[in-house]
Amino acid sequence: MNWLAIWVTVKLASLTAGSLLLIGLPIAYWVTFSTWRWKFLVESIVALPLVLPPTVLGFYILVAIGPHSPIGRFYVDLVGHPLPFTFEGLLLASILYSLPFAVQPFASAFEQVDRRLLEASWTLGRSKVQTFFRLIVPLSATGLITGVVLSFAHTLGEFGVVLMVGGNIAGETRTVSIDIYDEVQALNYAGAAKTAFFLLVVSYLVLLTVYAMNRKVWAAWPQK
Repeated sequence: MNWLAIWVTVKLASLTAGSLLLIGLPIAYWVTFSTWRWKFLVESIVALPLVLPPTVLGFYILVAIGPHSPIGRFYVDLVGHPLPFTFEGLLLASILYSLPFAVQPFASAFEQVDRRLLEASWTLGRSKVQTFFRLIVPLSATGLITGVVLSFAHTLGEFGVVLMVGGNIAGETRTVSIDIYDEVQALNYAGAAKTAFFLLVVSYLVLLTVYAMNRKVWAAWPQK
C-alpha cells in the first residue's frame, strides 16, 4: 500500500474540510438569511460542482490559475512559481470542488433554527455576530459536523479534478485515487485492491459516523 499517497490524501482532505468550515459558514449564513431576490444565482454557482463533470471543472480551474491568467501571474510574482501542479493549487481546486458538500448541510441546519429565538436574541440587544456564535452555531452543530465530514469524505475520492489541476507528482499531488489508477495501469491488481479496500473502509466509516450522528443513536442508550 502506498502510504505516501495516503498521507497526501488525508492532508488534502483535512485542509479542505477545515478551509470549507471557515469559508462555508458565511456563505451558508448569507444563503439562509439573505432576502435578496436574485440570491438563487449565487446558490446555483455554489451547487454547480454537484452536476459539472470533474474534468470540466478541473479544466476551468486550471485555466483560471494558469501562468497566463491574472490570478496565475499574481501568484508567480508572489511566490516565484506557478500554482498548477502543486499541492497549493490542488488544495484550491479541492475547496471549490467540495464547496456544496459543506455549504448545503450548513444552510440546511441554519434554516431549522427557530426564527423566534433569533428575534428574541436581537430584541435582548445581542448583535448578529453574537447571535450567530452563541445561538445559531450551537443549535446547528449536527449540520456543521455533517458538512465538514462530507467535504472530507468527498475529497478522499477525488480523481478528475486532482488529475487536471494537480497531475501525478509523488509526495506532492499523487492521491490515493491516482495511485489506484496507476496500479491498474501497471496491471498490479493486488496493490490496487489493497488501496481500494482501504479507501472503501475509511469512506464507509465516515458515512457511518454521519448517519449515526443524524439518527442520534446514542440517545437510545440507557442512562446510568
